[in-house]
Amino acid sequence: MKKLLVASIFTIFILVLAACGGGSDETSGDNGDGGSEGESGEDSRLAEIQESGTVTIGFANEEPYGYEEDGELKGAAVDIATAVFENLGVDNIESQLLDFGQLIPGLNAGNFDVITAGMAINPDRCENADFGEPEMVYGEGLIVQADNPMDLHSYEDIAESDATVSIMSGATEIDYVQREGVSEGQIQEASDIPATFSAVESGRADATTGTEMTVKMALESANNGDLEFVEDFEQPDIEGVPSYGAAAFHPDNDELREAYNEELQKLIDDGTVAELLEQNGFHPENNAPPEDITTEEICSGEKY
Repeated sequence: MKKLLVASIFTIFILVLAACGGGSDETSGDNGDGGSEGESGEDSRLAEIQESGTVTIGFANEEPYGYEEDGELKGAAVDIATAVFENLGVDNIESQLLDFGQLIPGLNAGNFDVITAGMAINPDRCENADFGEPEMVYGEGLIVQADNPMDLHSYEDIAESDATVSIMSGATEIDYVQREGVSEGQIQEASDIPATFSAVESGRADATTGTEMTVKMALESANNGDLEFVEDFEQPDIEGVPSYGAAAFHPDNDELREAYNEELQKLIDDGTVAELLEQNGFHPENNAPPEDITTEEICSGEKY
């Protein structure tokens, strides 16, 4: 009996040692070379991008932020992202032009490393994507039929006249016009800017609105004499205007976002971002990134 008891104790002791050893391997992530998975496991997405030299970016098809011309991708958001990733040692951009409303869903589905289209940072979007620091600032614009038959000069005018307005799906302007009194029944959503123009030209809508540079340059490119840019449009006095545009990242890619922000700031400081904005039709001062407003402040609602 005594021998049996000693043997049992010895067996339990061995099992405890084995359990402790096995637990150490599993919980510490020992990979056989003295390190752990947390220290020497898979490379971060930033490291993978830098090693491959390729980053995947989703752009909205919206001039002057991102658009295709003669098979070449152009635009302010394109140029800024390209310059930032060149600073990070990444020269190849695999890009895809999408409808604006597809950007954040595509990012969260893992289709892109980054999305950028001068997308306005706002608290709602901050719940679904992690924005980089602001790259530009801009206001709103209004397009109506030639000679402005309904005499529309503000979002309040649209609300008071019962006019209809066509707006690109996913755009912040849907929220803006509602906050100025425009009812849901007055709003028509469209897939892109050309579709909103078509709605106004055909009389299905009385106006369309979007970021000032977007609708103004789109109208210039369309050379459509049936439509008119409202030069004396009254900017809405609401939170969110002016808007601050930035690139956005998947919430799991903090290191990539932080590296992007660091290089972006260098390009802001040396004047490169202002130069790229000007080359794409923006005002180098009026549309330049703000010096005293951060993404954190906008996402929290403090500066929105």
